[in-house]
Amino acid sequence: MFCIVAARDAEAHVKWFCAYDVAGQPRGLENVLCLDFELLLAVSVCWLFAGCLIEPTALGAATVRALDRVTEPLQRRTEMMMRAVTAFFFISIWAMGGILLTPELKTTSPLVGVLQLGIAAGMLSRHTMPLSAAGIAILFGIGIRDYGVFHLADYPIFLGVAAYLALTGLKRDLFGIQPLDVMRYSAAVTLMWASIEKWAYPEWSFPLLIEHASITLGFDNEFYMRAAGMVEFVLAFALIWTPLIRRCAAAVLTGMFISACFEFGKVDTIGHSAIIAVLLAIVCDSRTSLNDRRAPWLAPVSLCAALTVTLFAYYVGHAAIFKTSVL
Repeated sequence: MFCIVAARDAEAHVKWFCAYDVAGQPRGLENVLCLDFELLLAVSVCWLFAGCLIEPTALGAATVRALDRVTEPLQRRTEMMMRAVTAFFFISIWAMGGILLTPELKTTSPLVGVLQLGIAAGMLSRHTMPLSAAGIAILFGIGIRDYGVFHLADYPIFLGVAAYLALTGLKRDLFGIQPLDVMRYSAAVTLMWASIEKWAYPEWSFPLLIEHASITLGFDNEFYMRAAGMVEFVLAFALIWTPLIRRCAAAVLTGMFISACFEFGKVDTIGHSAIIAVLLAIVCDSRTSLNDRRAPWLAPVSLCAALTVTLFAYYVGHAAIFKTSVL
């Protein structure tokens, strides 16, 4: 229940609603890795491990069958859903005007609007989807030029969607990786990276928490942001794990993003429409393979390793680019 209710702020992208400074000094790691953080990680590890133990049981098999029955109609229309949502997204940001890819990425170039409409039009045919994918990559490149690589590290999901569209249109895979899996990995990286921001810059979200005080469930703002970041990171990591784990994680994340839309309105709905579609595609993905078989004990070890690597990449990358302190 905490995941769904508390994460309405966690999934409302703070840069769209509050003042921020990407180049500012983040909280030092000695402040991030506190007792609360360790307790939250321990609880998360226990839940993930329990899920891995349940998956190969009769209960896990019954859950998979239930998911398959519910999602089968949408599963057959995954490509159509992605094309429709992509068209909706780019038409919407074109109509809003002055937006590159997300609400805080501003642009004054009229050519960007033309390209956005071209991307949306490319969704009408599978043959033109690779051209739309190239257009998304161009917009992402413009974002890197104007805002820097660290800022655009928030949004690799766009490159994942572009890869899905290109590979699906060309009926190819990426060195044996299926188009949907490429998109799934990009969603996981996007959300794991975004969760670090909640620990590094919790103060960015404090104005939202004051305005929407009910979503904190009575917790103080500092603890709430630590918990929201941990919930997001663990669910994001789960997207790269075994079939039942990733489908359940995607379902929870979908609920979080949709609830945030009701709380934060049109901007949040448009901005997160693409990732909601990606998450729904993951929920509907009934594929399994031999590579999906993993020992349950590997999950907590891999989670801690992923958390360590992501924290290291975020803080060391920020220090290298902006000359800030890691500690």
